[in-house]
Amino acid sequence: MKNTIQIEVNGEKRETPSGTTIRCLLDQLGLHAGRVAIEYNREILPKAEWETTEIAPGDTFEIVQFVGGG
Repeated sequence: MKNTIQIEVNGEKRETPSGTTIRCLLDQLGLHAGRVAIEYNREILPKAEWETTEIAPGDTFEIVQFVGGG
């Protein structure tokens, strides 16, 4: 079994397996990657880095999901 780490997503403490990438985190949260913007440790993270950026203990995320409609 993998070790888990503590992170914060939109103000809520969460656990995720160590070695998780940001892309995998989105999958865990059930979010469609094409409809979100991510602030990672208070900086906007380019989508091109989501696949390769591993989450570390204590990282913080603000994830905004875009919703269409009219």
